[in-house]
Amino acid sequence: MPFCKAHLLLVLVVVALGGAQMLASCGQKGDLYLPEDDQEESR
Repeated sequence: MPFCKAHLLLVLVVVALGGAQMLASCGQKGDLYLPEDDQEESR
């Protein structure tokens, strides 16, 4: 069963968007953990 053009286009769009998302997330900076509740202790 050959792929139709719409199916191929859908696969290409999903791959392109996934690749763009991975490239966009490479430059993110910041903590990679959830901060603890130190604010409540300092009050």
